[in-house]
Amino acid sequence: YIPGRELTVGVLEDHALIVTEILSGEAFYDYHAKYAQGGSRHVVPAEIPPDIARRAMDIALAAHQALGCRGASRADLRYDDTTGRLVLLEVNTQPGMTPTSLLPEQAGHLGMSFSALCAWMVERAACRV
Repeated sequence: YIPGRELTVGVLEDHALIVTEILSGEAFYDYHAKYAQGGSRHVVPAEIPPDIARRAMDIALAAHQALGCRGASRADLRYDDTTGRLVLLEVNTQPGMTPTSLLPEQAGHLGMSFSALCAWMVERAACRV
């Protein structure tokens, strides 16, 4: 177990989007917390110090690149606000793509509609074949 706040950062190709904090109404961020009404709340952008947000975005982008990801990914991190420590938990190479999923939510916060995000992903994939 790694203590701290649950953060996530979407990446599109070579650009980290924004940091979201996931506030769960459950002890763990499990299926119920993710998908049940009122199971969790997303704070976009996360209410964290700007230097921590920048570091989280840098870590997400570096992980995306180190793993050779193309297109979209989403990195999950834990942030211990008592020590300032950020821990990368995982990189999701197939992030959720419902209109209320985290990556589309982050893109939307930055002005990219769900349909524009989907079109961007299809165009990027078509360029690789």
